[in-house]
Amino acid sequence: MGLRAARGGGEVTGGGSETNDAPVRVLVVDDQTVVREGLTLLLGLLPGIKVAGSAGDGEAALRLVEAERPDVVLMDLRMPRMDGVEATGRIRAAYPDVQVVVLTTYSDDESVFAALRAGARGFLTKSADAEEISRAVAAVTRGDAQLDPAVQRRLLDAMPSAPPPAPAREGAEDTRPDPGRSRTGPPGPARHHGTGTASARERGALPDGLTRREGEVLRLIAEGRSNAEIAAALFISEATVKTHVNNLFAKIGARDRAQAVGYAYRRGVAGL
Repeated sequence: MGLRAARGGGEVTGGGSETNDAPVRVLVVDDQTVVREGLTLLLGLLPGIKVAGSAGDGEAALRLVEAERPDVVLMDLRMPRMDGVEATGRIRAAYPDVQVVVLTTYSDDESVFAALRAGARGFLTKSADAEEISRAVAAVTRGDAQLDPAVQRRLLDAMPSAPPPAPAREGAEDTRPDPGRSRTGPPGPARHHGTGTASARERGALPDGLTRREGEVLRLIAEGRSNAEIAAALFISEATVKTHVNNLFAKIGARDRAQAVGYAYRRGVAGL
């Protein structure tokens, strides 16, 4: 495969300049030689994946991304000279089409949130098997996010508990006089402009002005669902899902699905 392991961190190896539109080109970044070699061999056996090269630290990764332009970077976090969080942020800023999947031993809150804020779309621990890595690479390539289940649990555990909804609010609103009802005549048609039960639930449970439907879409994004899967689950079109995704991203200030997932767990939307 034209690859050799880089020892000492700064050495890089490239996968050549061959062009092939079919496979996803993956760059492996890890400061441990045995891990780097193992990942390189493993990825080379997976269908639809081609190893673009390997690097032993963040600085070397930046140089290799510039030279090779991989589709996905499989990134360790704790490395000398430049760690994975800083390298992820620089790669995403300079090469927004290059996606990053973090593969690390650490799944503590600080590492998870730092990586997601830097722009990582996937987060796996090194206990992940070949199928999980392959699934994460495929997910980020199509624009989705992929988080290790253990990482999702860490995010949930780190979240403050959402306050319970006010139990009497819906009933109170249901007994309000209908604005369309005359004092002497029969009730007029119901008028819906944000005072109904569903809107009250949205205002009580969802942050940043998210609608009930946007909350449902965000919850499914946090579960790792693709737009097509969300459309099927909610019985709406994929185009409608994209509209909801764009709207909710604007409201929560997320630039991609990985940041939206982090937001969902931080603000208690995931699992509602």
